[in-house]
Amino acid sequence: MPADDPSSIPAHLARNLAGLRHTRSLTQEQLAKAASVPRSTIANLESGEGNPSLAVLVKVAGALGVPIDELLASPRALVRHWSAAEVAKRQKGRGVTIRELVPEPVPDEMMEVMDFAPGAVMAGTPHLPGTREFFTCLHGQVVISVAGERYPLAAGEVLAFPGNLPHSYQNADALAAAQGVSVVVLAKAGV
Repeated sequence: MPADDPSSIPAHLARNLAGLRHTRSLTQEQLAKAASVPRSTIANLESGEGNPSLAVLVKVAGALGVPIDELLASPRALVRHWSAAEVAKRQKGRGVTIRELVPEPVPDEMMEVMDFAPGAVMAGTPHLPGTREFFTCLHGQVVISVAGERYPLAAGEVLAFPGNLPHSYQNADALAAAQGVSVVVLAKAGV
């Protein structure tokens, strides 16, 4: 049967859905809750037995952070390319640009590239107790203040700290840019 045969779509959906769910470390129950559908719907789709409505596909794709065609496509669709313009950027603090390191949702983690203009300063956002933050300085020098104590980092150095404590970031150089990667491992609420 050819890959584009409409009768192969349930098999593609089953394989793609299970693969995407496993990649994100989600149980069927967690995905069902995120998509606002019954767990049995996810189980049926992953078995290849489901006959979902467009509304269900939209909910499941949205919960996984992928376009619907990635759920339905043949195996070649497992690769996705984002142009630089598609990766969301936002300004925060004075002179800090942040963009997602991984543009798909990753459960319980935030991963961002932080570009610091010369002398840039940014206050960190405190998270739930139990959250752990890791900052890797890629180039330049970034000073991270955690609970009032300063930690200067040069290229290649990493600082790990509790994400619930007050913290801030500063490019220590008033003449040159700096860059780093922030990985936040979020604590689960109620744990």
